[in-house]
Amino acid sequence: MTFSDDDVERYARHLVLAEIGGPGQQKLARARVLIVGLGGVGGPAAQYLAAAGVGTLGLIDDDAVALSNLQRQVLFATSDIGRLKVETGAERLGALNPGVAVQTFPERLTPENAARRIAGWDVVVDGTDDFPTRFAVNAACVATGVPLVSGALGRWDGQVGIFTGRPCYRCLVPDVPPDAATCARVGVVGALAGLVGAACALEAVKLITGAGRPLIGRLTLHDGLTGRSRTVEIAADPACPVCG
Repeated sequence: MTFSDDDVERYARHLVLAEIGGPGQQKLARARVLIVGLGGVGGPAAQYLAAAGVGTLGLIDDDAVALSNLQRQVLFATSDIGRLKVETGAERLGALNPGVAVQTFPERLTPENAARRIAGWDVVVDGTDDFPTRFAVNAACVATGVPLVSGALGRWDGQVGIFTGRPCYRCLVPDVPPDAATCARVGVVGALAGLVGAACALEAVKLITGAGRPLIGRLTLHDGLTGRSRTVEIAADPACPVCG
């Protein structure tokens, strides 16, 4: 694969990085990343992955843009209210980087279609905000062997981790927590979505290029109120219903 003069200029800051360089940028150009949920986490993840030159991005979401989204979902504008998120997102990402192919799936990911949708992708980024969908994404990633980058946020707290089979996400969250709540119910500070989404994109770039140490089997937790972050190891659960 060769780069055009425009490519060299566009990706110049990557090409001079020792950990990415030309070979890493070529890996990005060949990569296929599926983003499940184009909301607070998935939107900025998609923007940074498109900007990074990921060759193909898949967007799966059945939701339409709402006014309440715009406090944190900066991929969209007020004029987009009522439009499908995947359609609007594809336009924005294409404008950001015309060299990226964007595939849209205006549907909800379910246990019935998850394996079919996820098979064939190199990385999945999960930015959904409900546990049944997260469980379906995780089970399909384990079944198909596709690495899962998981990002979540609520109130002032965010987390990012990578699951590549064992441990899997269900080792971390075996069942729906009894106190589980959505952002609509408990709130979330808008800028936190950008932080978590960008972190998911960063981890995907590391996975694709082989740079550094991706968060495989680890979880980074960020407290937005104090500005403190910590990274913990995730133990495999022998009784895990998915990978145990």
